[in-house]
Amino acid sequence: MKENEIGTKIIESAIGVHRELGPGLLETVYEVVLARELLNLGLKVERQVPVQIIFKGVTFDEGFRADIIVEQKVLLELKSVERIAPAHKKQVQTYLKLTGLKLGYLLNFGEDVLKSGITRYVNGLEE
Repeated sequence: MKENEIGTKIIESAIGVHRELGPGLLETVYEVVLARELLNLGLKVERQVPVQIIFKGVTFDEGFRADIIVEQKVLLELKSVERIAPAHKKQVQTYLKLTGLKLGYLLNFGEDVLKSGITRYVNGLEE
């Protein structure tokens, strides 16, 4: 399955989760429920994935943790905040660069309507 196909399933599932639960819960609630929904679709889902970084030739085993990685192809960064800050957007772009993944989403479950809280990022993905 290609990144964009996975992305479609992710967005549909995330919107369904948001419609059912509503906005404003803790990020971890959305993470665990969204992960379960994606697993129910038969997708491989990893939560809180430690990602190594290399800095000046030194490898650090845990540079950061990706909230969710789906099918080892799509990175999800979940938020539940009133407003997305520019730093959140840069965070996803940096995560894609460091993981080598080509598609990522910033999902803000704090929005009244999730569609307003979805930002898609690509890192060399052929559309």
